[in-house]
Amino acid sequence: MTTSESLAISHALPPTSNLRLLAAWSSTGRSDLGAHLGTHGPVAIPRRHDRAWSQNLVEGIRAAGLTGRGGAGFPTARKVDSIRSGRRLPLLAVNAMEGEPASQKDRVLLACAPHLVLDGADLVARAIAATEMVLCVADDRPDSADRVRVALTERAEAGFDRPSIRLVRPPARYVSGEESALVHWLAGGPAHPQFRVSKSTPLSIKRRPVLVLSVETLAHVGLIARHDPRWFRRAGLPEAPGTCLVTLSGPLANPGVCELELGTPIASVLERAGIEDPIGAVLVGGFGGTWLRSGLLATPFAPGPLAAVGSSMGAGVIAAIPATSCGIAETARIAAYMATESAGQCGPCVFGLRALATDLRQLARGDGDRQMIQRLRVRLATVEGRGACRHPDGVVRLVRSALDVFAADVADHLRHRPCPGWNRRPVLPVPPPAVNTTRPWR
Repeated sequence: MTTSESLAISHALPPTSNLRLLAAWSSTGRSDLGAHLGTHGPVAIPRRHDRAWSQNLVEGIRAAGLTGRGGAGFPTARKVDSIRSGRRLPLLAVNAMEGEPASQKDRVLLACAPHLVLDGADLVARAIAATEMVLCVADDRPDSADRVRVALTERAEAGFDRPSIRLVRPPARYVSGEESALVHWLAGGPAHPQFRVSKSTPLSIKRRPVLVLSVETLAHVGLIARHDPRWFRRAGLPEAPGTCLVTLSGPLANPGVCELELGTPIASVLERAGIEDPIGAVLVGGFGGTWLRSGLLATPFAPGPLAAVGSSMGAGVIAAIPATSCGIAETARIAAYMATESAGQCGPCVFGLRALATDLRQLARGDGDRQMIQRLRVRLATVEGRGACRHPDGVVRLVRSALDVFAADVADHLRHRPCPGWNRRPVLPVPPPAVNTTRPWR
């Protein structure tokens, strides 16, 4: 186990008794098969495809109200059901790419509970009659890949009967974990997102349907299959049941990954992690998410309440910045990084994001004027909804929220008086843009 992985795990456990995904690690400090079975017990999976069993599993997932934990929040049962109706044998792709730099939850889950993820994958693969699974771990995460290999070896030595599974290492780019990009790479192409009018458009490789589910979603399936939907719904809200993993960062005594009930107020989550400095604002959802001003931190972390304040759970990120930091400067750093992560497939992404990043950098330095702000708003409207994928839309959403939440700072910067925090040490975990410009897409 690497030093960085140990650090992430050391902060993985908040002071709460309702741990589910991280229960085995919390009670034993181990993630091996023995600890997993000792905590959760075995899960029954038929040796052959059984239609009645498959239908019961899908109905249980539906009744539990499980939605995808990879960012989109699509109902999991509906997604699984859509792949079961075809005549061709599907492929199950387990998505552990986690291209979001502010998130570490997939990494922690694979380190703390790899067998819960693999249980869920085995269950769904059997339910859709998949004869093959691929587990996708980004090529810059050797620690996660090694942990998966160890878990697969443990299961093989224990005689687990399951469909064939391969560990593959797609390129680590921000958008390469988007499900259409992942499928395109599995088909032999670059890891570029593909244009789809709707997320419901089926994904396939040479007419073979592909189901992509995140590791956290599959881990929840592993738990639902052991218990019942009512057990799953004991945590969370009626309209948003269950728990989720969230990555915390900022002026906190214990940053890292925590498991929380959906509906927990953001302020409570931050207080558990130990707030060390007054918080100025919080970035929710990740680099394609939105800023929330400190006055909205009582908002419950769940889809409905967040939508009511113009935000979303996104990649499961809560990144706080202290009141002494400059939100405009932090947003400019994110925009510059996101511009380098373009797949280069359309003008709004290639040229639009670069122009947005340039405007924000100028604003952060205090070199902007009213015309620049007007130009920036026109560019936001021009870029939105016109990309080949949703990457540009995420940047637009982030920048718009920054202009709103940090409106007072924007006014000061336009008077050529940038706030005291504009050149202070950055808070958010933004990789240097130059690091990603030469990374391959294949």
